[in-house]
Amino acid sequence: MSEQGTHAVIAGIGELLPTLRERAQEAEDARRIPDESIKSLQETGFFKLLQPVRYGGYEADPVTFYTAVKLVASACGSTGWVASILGVHPWHLALFDARAQEDVWSEDVDVRISSSYAPMGKARVVDGGYRLSGRWSFSSGCDHATWVLLGAPAFDADGKPVDFCTYLLPLADYTIEDVWDTVGLRGTGSNDIVVDDVFVPAHRALSFQATSKCRTPGQEVNPGPLYKLPYGSVHPSTITAPIIGMAQGAYDAHVEYQKSRVRAAYMGEQSKEDPFAKVRIAEAASEIDAAWLQLTHNIDELYQLACAGEKLPFATRLRVRRDQVRGTERAIAAIDRLFENSGGRALQVGTPIQRFWRDAHAGRVHAANDPERAYTMFGTGAFGLPVENAMV
Repeated sequence: MSEQGTHAVIAGIGELLPTLRERAQEAEDARRIPDESIKSLQETGFFKLLQPVRYGGYEADPVTFYTAVKLVASACGSTGWVASILGVHPWHLALFDARAQEDVWSEDVDVRISSSYAPMGKARVVDGGYRLSGRWSFSSGCDHATWVLLGAPAFDADGKPVDFCTYLLPLADYTIEDVWDTVGLRGTGSNDIVVDDVFVPAHRALSFQATSKCRTPGQEVNPGPLYKLPYGSVHPSTITAPIIGMAQGAYDAHVEYQKSRVRAAYMGEQSKEDPFAKVRIAEAASEIDAAWLQLTHNIDELYQLACAGEKLPFATRLRVRRDQVRGTERAIAAIDRLFENSGGRALQVGTPIQRFWRDAHAGRVHAANDPERAYTMFGTGAFGLPVENAMV
């Protein structure tokens, strides 16, 4: 993608932020992102950022994508979360067999795909593919998608597990059950996907062994450096980027609120004159900046190595995961600090700070944000011991 095109997408998103901010409560009340918001994001070119050029995409560098996600999430946490999830799936589809890409994009390059990667169902190996069944939870933005990516182990005729794959299914092969009613990320519409003994052709399945080795069938038709990056670096960062954006949104809202806040409990003291409030704001800003700098630096380092055709060191991939979960922790710490500094009026329904606080904490519980597992993997690698995990 040209630099001019990149700036156009980011500029378009920047112009959209006030509208997304105004719709944040609407999204929360409806428990889904407004159709108008998805359409507006599509018109900026956002969903094409990680899509292959051969299918009308931009193949932008990943930092551009995460920057766009952070901006959207700074206006509305739920919209940023859904944008990030739906926006990364063109990248994932580009790793599949060329026939799977053709199935999805041959007639409509604007198709959107949702997902649920946790192994909540199972597949049985049959002639020509798999029979898939199960119920998958947390498929964010599924009401705005016509395809879905589902994770599940594959078993042979004897019931022995032989692989773990991501399976690509069209809307006709699954149903959506509206079960999403939560305290945070309420607007994401992360409902259940139900599949009942559906045939999935072999070319619509992608083994996690291939993604973990960064050698996938899709690289034959999408040879660009973007598609040589590890799934375990790109996807977890897709979870952390919107949380950092939520922290930025909370920071902006908090500072604006403090400009006019008067603290009745302290004899009418103006918050903007409170030295302790200034310290908390500075601490939060530092945590947000640190989280963002680590995430973007690490991803860009991997991308530059891929651009140069060099091997992606496993130690670097472990560092990406380490700093990704640390980035989530830093963002949460920043929001908590700001929330503590906001006073009782911040508890009112409809205020941005409490919504960002709830949304960020909801995003924190995603499996990609498990710090102990990521830190353990990094420590294991530091000792030179073998690490086997698809999320690296």
